[in-house]
Amino acid sequence: MGIKVGNWKIVVVLVVSTFVASGCFAGTDAYSAAEPANFLWGIWHGWTAPLAIILHFFDDQVRIYEPDNTGILYDIGFYMAIISGFGSLGLSRRKIKRNRR
Repeated sequence: MGIKVGNWKIVVVLVVSTFVASGCFAGTDAYSAAEPANFLWGIWHGWTAPLAIILHFFDDQVRIYEPDNTGILYDIGFYMAIISGFGSLGLSRRKIKRNRR
């Protein structure tokens, strides 16, 4: 038994992708009052929020929400990503089929 080789590849890709994307998480020193996070970064931070929560346990600088942002546009992008199901289309959910007899 054991874990198949294909499963290990998926785990390695996910772990590496998380560390590569960690430079783009909210709360890092990538943004300032002179160059705040914009609408598109709001979408990205909304999509990466679940990973940011986990990464926050290991790095106190990583946050879910970027305080240095453009205001309402960043908020709209962030909220759109959160309610859309973190990158998936939240409006296209499967209907539950019930057997009626």
